[in-house]
Amino acid sequence: MRVAIEIVLTEEERTELNKLVRSSCTSVRLAQRAQIVLLAATGKLNRDIAAQLGVTRALVGRWRDRYAESRLAGIERDLPRGAPPVRVDVAHLVELTTQSKPEAATHWSTRKMASKLGVSPASVFRHWRANGLKPHLERSFKVSRDPKFVEKLEDIVGLYLSPPEHALVLCCDEKSQIQALDRTQPGLPLKKGRAETMTHDYKRNGTTTLFAALNVLDGKVIAQCQQRHRHIEWLKFLRQIDRETPKDKVLHLIVDNYATHKHPNVQKWLAKHPRFVMHFTPTSASWLNMVERFFRDITTERLKRGVFTSVPELIGTIDEYIAHHNTNPKPFIWTKSARDILEKVIRANNHLSSKQNETLH
Repeated sequence: MRVAIEIVLTEEERTELNKLVRSSCTSVRLAQRAQIVLLAATGKLNRDIAAQLGVTRALVGRWRDRYAESRLAGIERDLPRGAPPVRVDVAHLVELTTQSKPEAATHWSTRKMASKLGVSPASVFRHWRANGLKPHLERSFKVSRDPKFVEKLEDIVGLYLSPPEHALVLCCDEKSQIQALDRTQPGLPLKKGRAETMTHDYKRNGTTTLFAALNVLDGKVIAQCQQRHRHIEWLKFLRQIDRETPKDKVLHLIVDNYATHKHPNVQKWLAKHPRFVMHFTPTSASWLNMVERFFRDITTERLKRGVFTSVPELIGTIDEYIAHHNTNPKPFIWTKSARDILEKVIRANNHLSSKQNETLH
């Protein structure tokens, strides 16, 4: 039977160990080791010390032996644990992440990359975060090929940054095919420890199209819901804008290149109403129209998780949201100059051209 090593302390050692136990600056592990040694010095057995401190008998024996061998220095140093950590070749990790794909997958995950490099997923994640890499995310884009891109860009950004006097700038567009969706089963409300629930499937109860004009100056929205979005409905909305804006103001309308906005009947109506001045965004550049920001807000705040049993209920909800928005509107502030945007587009075009040349070769 193995007998525990006897621990005999000098007064100086006892004082030092007691300081470690009582000090709030001592780590929990070191304080526990000092307490083990102090109890061992009273003649207690390892099993009794283990029971008193709520630790294992092996742990008590280990630190008793370490103190007997090296005194205070023996319990201040941690024992080596397991194999040394594997060093990650960060340059290789970044190269694999950005220039290759895993087998039978579209993008790398932490587990796939960890298996490839023989390191832990936590190490992969740490280095991805340090290098700004997020393989699980992607963003959609499309660079405009409009031959008049620069001219249209400068025109619209000029309206945002330096709006003309005695005029209103209105960003107009349609949000089409808004569905009145009803869930097949009632969900459960949010509660502590549980998220709100909603069935993945739904009932379609029809659609509506929201026509909206965002006033760049004050953020107010003129809106109208209609069943379709032909030139007939667009003309009806233009007449509403005409009624709800001061007659002495010139109206600069920013719209996209949808055929409805250029229909011959629309052109005839605009010719009879010269205070309406149309400004068309470049093709594939709807992001230049600030009303898209409002559409995003109404989608995320009111429509995406809404439950609608009919189209009239959906329209009523949209009207209610817009009325609430207009009680305390806040304009969106455009900060980018046309020059900054153009430089970014040029860089994107150059990068795309180089990628296309690589593909051809």
